[in-house]
Amino acid sequence: MVSKKPKKQRKEMLSASLKDRKKFVKAHLSKELRKELGLRNITVKKGDTVKVMRGEHTKASGKVTGIDRHKFRVFIDGIKVKKSDGTEKPLGINASNLIVTEIDRNDDKRLKQKKPKSAKKEK
Repeated sequence: MVSKKPKKQRKEMLSASLKDRKKFVKAHLSKELRKELGLRNITVKKGDTVKVMRGEHTKASGKVTGIDRHKFRVFIDGIKVKKSDGTEKPLGINASNLIVTEIDRNDDKRLKQKKPKSAKKEK
């Protein structure tokens, strides 16, 4: 984002393409994964295991069952909200409120990401 003005930031975020919206569904990694991958955050994908750090469902964890890029929400297995008619539906949580504790290792491209230049070298 280029502008400091919140109005322009919101407009750019909401008018972004689906390809660009992928950037807004990133979450921090756990300390173990940070050391292993050399990354601070990663795009959340279906199959990852995450832990909720903020909100009503704090400390709840589970697998990611789906992602809504239009509303920037992540759906987690076991976290549901009860509707007024008695039915339950999955509750969407913002990715910034999550920590990825385990990643789905089926995607080879995802694991071969370039490490950032600012990554500290281990001694």
